[in-house]
Amino acid sequence: MFAKVVCLVLLCMVVVAFPPHAEAITCGQISGSLAPCLGFLQGGALVPRCCYGVKSVVAAARTTNDRQTACRCLQAAAKSFPGINLGNAAALPGRCGVNIPYKISPTTDCSKVR
Repeated sequence: MFAKVVCLVLLCMVVVAFPPHAEAITCGQISGSLAPCLGFLQGGALVPRCCYGVKSVVAAARTTNDRQTACRCLQAAAKSFPGINLGNAAALPGRCGVNIPYKISPTTDCSKVR
C-alpha cells in the first residue's frame, strides 16, 4: 500500500513539474484579435482595440513555431482582404508599441522567422 502511495505522489510531482504544452496559436485566433485593425490596414484610423489585439497576438506567439504561424496567417489575411495598405501593415506593430522579429510584408520569408 505504501509503495502505491509513493508512486502516486511521484506521478503527481511529474505532472506538476512538466505541464502539458499549450496549444499552438491559430489563424482563427490571430484573425479574431486583429479584426479591429482592418480599418487602419485599409487606410483608416488606428483604434485602441486594434493595438490591444496586436499586443495579445504578440504575447500569444511565444515560440518560433507560433511566430512563423502568425507570419503566414498575416500574409494569407493580407491576400484575402482587398485594399490593404502594406505601409500601414508594416507600421502597425510600432504604432502599437510592440516589436516583432519580422516585417509584416507579403515578401517576408516566414520560414526564417525566429
